[in-house]
Order: sequence, then structure tokens, then C-alpha cells
Amino acid sequence: MSFTTKDYPISIQEVFRAKESVYRFLKPTKLNYYQNLSKLIGAEIYIKHENHNPGGSFKIRGGINVMHHLKKGGVNGVITFSTGNHGISVATAAKWFGMDAVVVVPKGNNSAKNQAIIDTGAKLVEEGNNFEEAAEVVERLSQKRGLYYIHAANEPHLINGVGTEFLEIIADLPDVDAVILPIGAGSELAAAITVLKKINPKIEIIAVQAEASQAAYLSWREKMIQSSENKTFAGGFATGSAYELPFSIYKDQLDDFVTLNEDEIKKGIALALKHTHNLAEGAGSAPIMAALKLKDRLKDKKVVLQMSGANIDEKILKEVIQSI
Repeated sequence: MSFTTKDYPISIQEVFRAKESVYRFLKPTKLNYYQNLSKLIGAEIYIKHENHNPGGSFKIRGGINVMHHLKKGGVNGVITFSTGNHGISVATAAKWFGMDAVVVVPKGNNSAKNQAIIDTGAKLVEEGNNFEEAAEVVERLSQKRGLYYIHAANEPHLINGVGTEFLEIIADLPDVDAVILPIGAGSELAAAITVLKKINPKIEIIAVQAEASQAAYLSWREKMIQSSENKTFAGGFATGSAYELPFSIYKDQLDDFVTLNEDEIKKGIALALKHTHNLAEGAGSAPIMAALKLKDRLKDKKVVLQMSGANIDEKILKEVIQSI
């Protein structure tokens, strides 16, 4: 494709501009205070309910902003790879903008997320054994079919669109002390840093990831992009490598990082159900467990936990419910 957004700036100014396209389709999500979680963690706990967005995750914000710019650039068809939420957002936004979409997912991907993609009218391709192999398929198909390749992380308009959620947090809670959010490919973390650190550098930004898929954590720790095993059940975390564009933003500006084992991630899902009455996927509930592990550090602070997505696998949900 001749059109490209790769050199477009990522900045708080562009996030403010993205509000116009994002709010054509979305309303700000709720930032709710939870008394029982606050008592459990020993801090003033708020949850940003990105799980209430169309498609069930924060990703739709980026999908809308990308599609807005692509449509202006004359692009009529897009392709991407995903384990679910990014693919749902691209497929949904493409439908809203009257564009064709192809989404490549790994074999054995979350069936509920696959169906959500199909329901938009997008074409679903199941190929590759993991996130990275699905990406290789996209690189081949994008050239063959003449589709614009929307990368899951290395896309400036995507990050700027996602940044609108953090403008909402500041508007609702200007004196927030810390924000904890999950990381897979890293677009949400990059957006958080772009907005929050510009407004108030003292706000602590803490990432959480699965021990079974900890490429982003290892990359942050070593200050260079790393790959790792990718074995977590939680699709929002399921990446085997860090990605260049978001990593360039979070490598030196992230305040801390927490990793969770698979049982801890499932416990987080149970805590979300018990204390918020919300259905959250593994990555979406992980900030609750991260906050528990950091409770001494967070004592008496105002803390926002990002509930980033709701698209949980049915088998995992049944397992979690049986454990409560």
C-alpha cells in the first residue's frame, strides 16, 4: 500500500485530536470506586471499565482512530493479526467505516473472540500456532490481497486513539497516584505513559504480565527487546516478543512491573467477579492481583486499576466459578 501512518507522531496533542474520531462512536467509560477492594488492598481503589466498550475491550478506541485516518487516506481494506481483542476492534471499526477487514488468529484461539470477529462481517483466517506465526501470515496476505496491514502495536494512530481513556481518568480523578494496567503487545501502556506522564510525571505507571508469557517484562528489565516462551492461557498477555514502537516509549518511563503465575491470574478473575460483579478476562483482571502483591507500596494511595477486557474463554470461566 502507498498510504502509511508509520511516521505519524505519538503525543498527547494527537491524543486530544483523536477524541473527535473516537467520540463519534463511543462514550467515556466509567471510573468506579470499590470499597471492598479498597479495604482488601489498603488503598483507594478505582477501576476503569474498558470492558464496557463495544467489543469488550479498550482496543476499539485505537481501531476507530486508525480507521478514521486510513479512510481519509483512501484505504478500503485492512488486515491484522490478533488473539482476539485487537482483531475484534479492527473488524468492528472497519464495519463502522464501511471497509473490508481480514483478521488472522492462531489455531485454537478463543472461540468467543473468533465468533465476535465473524459477527462483524470480517473474514477470519485461522493460521499459525501462536501470535507471532499469525503475524507472519498477515505479512504474506497483505501483499497478496492489497490490504493495509494494521499492526497490533507498531501503529501510531492506534496508540493515540487508546490514549483517550487516560484523558478520561485524569478528568475523573485528577489527583490519581498510580495506574496499574496489563501489557501484551504494549499499545495501552504506551498510551498511558504518553498521556499521564505528560500531565503529571509523578503518577506511577505499573505494568502487569503473565509469567508464562513475559517478553515485555524481560525487555523492560534488560532495556532491549526480548523474546520468550508464550504459554499463558490469558489471550491479552499472549505475546512472545516485545514490539518496537510501544517498547521505545515504556522502556525508560515505566515505574514498575509485576508478573503473575497462571493461578494468580485466575484468582484475579474471581476477585473481579466477587468485588465488582464484572466479567473480566485474565489480562483484564490482572491489575487487581498486581495491586494485592504491591499493597504495602500502594498503602493509602489513589490507585486506578485498568479492567481492559471482558472476553474470557468459557472453559476458564467455568473453572474460575467452580473455585469460588
